Amino acid sequence: MKPLKVALLGCGVVGSQVVRLLQEQADDLAARVGAPLELAGIAVRRLGRKRDADVDPALFTTDAESLVTRDDVDIVVEVIGGIEPARSLIVAAMAKGKSVVSANKALLAEDGATIHAAAKSGGADLYFEASVAGAIPLLRPLRESLAGDHVQRVLGIVNGTTNYILDKMDSTGASFSDALEEAQALGYAEADPTADVEGFDAAAKAAILAGLAFHTRVTAADVHREGITEITAADVASAKAMGYVIKLLAICARSDDGRSVGVRVHPAMIPRTHPLAGVREAYNAVFVEAESAGQLMFYGKGAGGAPTASAVLGDLVAVARNRLAGTRGPDESTYAELAVHPMGDTVTRYHVSLDVADKPGVLARVAEIFANHDVSIQTVRQEGRGDDAQLVLVSHRASDAALSATIDTLRGMDIVRAVVGVMRVEGDDTP
Repeated sequence: MKPLKVALLGCGVVGSQVVRLLQEQADDLAARVGAPLELAGIAVRRLGRKRDADVDPALFTTDAESLVTRDDVDIVVEVIGGIEPARSLIVAAMAKGKSVVSANKALLAEDGATIHAAAKSGGADLYFEASVAGAIPLLRPLRESLAGDHVQRVLGIVNGTTNYILDKMDSTGASFSDALEEAQALGYAEADPTADVEGFDAAAKAAILAGLAFHTRVTAADVHREGITEITAADVASAKAMGYVIKLLAICARSDDGRSVGVRVHPAMIPRTHPLAGVREAYNAVFVEAESAGQLMFYGKGAGGAPTASAVLGDLVAVARNRLAGTRGPDESTYAELAVHPMGDTVTRYHVSLDVADKPGVLARVAEIFANHDVSIQTVRQEGRGDDAQLVLVSHRASDAALSATIDTLRGMDIVRAVVGVMRVEGDDTP
């Protein structure tokens, strides 16, 4: 059959692996699609740069817009990332009826509405499995396999860099800076790790997951975000002593009344018996809890050139099949239009570590502050240190606003020398 022509935007870590897979698996891909997939061109910023991909130099161009709007191009694969020029190029391609496969989590989380609208207007497909959790097939199950179910919660580790850092802090006792340096040396962290360690990357992925799970448009700006830069070796050791491990979690959940959703990314303590506690190094894992399907777990490599390219090729095959059949995949589903409630309304638990004066009545006064804010204490541990003592408390479930107000009040008490650490607790069924 006549080949389907593919335009590739970007030939870096992921793009070069896409080229490799297209070349090495050409016959298998043609059999799976029903027609050969042929590279029409590769848009790059600089022509003379040495690249990992073994490809005809004549395919490279710096004129991305001309490439994506060429009449002979059927499908555009976008792996350049960022907002612009990716957004303009995708919209231009879709206006010409070209379907798009994208790995661009930042664009989809910030302005997915524009991209989805362009796909619908142009009669084109938009597939983006590679934008979240690398090779793990996660978005299509949410988008299609669970379309007949009622998803209640999505909980998981969606950033490999931070998971590697926290895993090393837990297993070796390393400081945050030492673990980060090791991650950078191994290529798990960028020279500027801000997007990962401050939670921006995970927040973008959480927005995409929440949108698919709850049929509601969610942007990165809707996501409560906290990073891991303030996590200390002492925090990790304290969690370990209590049978917990610290992970950076993305949590998307319906409210109890079902009228709103909460979307958040922050470090949290989870029991070592929880399956997520065993997710090591740079791996990702995500739990999806649905009304009928129950609890599902997706696990695997969440980043890297080859794993991400695998997800891109999976989408490319699906889009190509639709192209040949004259059909399209599903459009964006936002019919539910649920509100995204503020973090203060989220119900959670706190682990609080205090340095206090070691004298009678201190614990009673601290407990009174919790009670005044309608927060119940689940466990207390106290250790004397001369004239001072360390007081560790874990609360029962309460609104984040009430818990935060409790901490603010504790900071103003004369008997509290310092609020040493505050960490949310997730992953168990304690009320």
